[in-house]
Amino acid sequence: MDKRHITDEQQVLTALSREGAANRKETSLVVGSNAGSTAWPVKIKSHVAWNVYRVRAVVLGEAAAIPVEIGQEIEATNLAESFVSQGALPAGVFAILFRAGERSVFYAKP
Repeated sequence: MDKRHITDEQQVLTALSREGAANRKETSLVVGSNAGSTAWPVKIKSHVAWNVYRVRAVVLGEAAAIPVEIGQEIEATNLAESFVSQGALPAGVFAILFRAGERSVFYAKP
């Protein structure tokens, strides 16, 4: 492994421990060879309970084209909302869905 890469990671971890993650406005996605992307666009279909929603994957087309819904609805958790209060995200909002272990999660502010 390249020593420069290890040093860069150490600098990022040091900066996060000093500042906290609140100032970070970035997302990264790592895809290995022969692996598919673990993130995809979805459309919010309905509210289930708390910060859990029913979502459905969409296929994005050309600019100004309406996204086409595909597959079945699944339940996903919105990390932008509190875990102890009812969610307020309306149906029809688009988001990027990630898999986190056994859960599907997204981040969308109401």
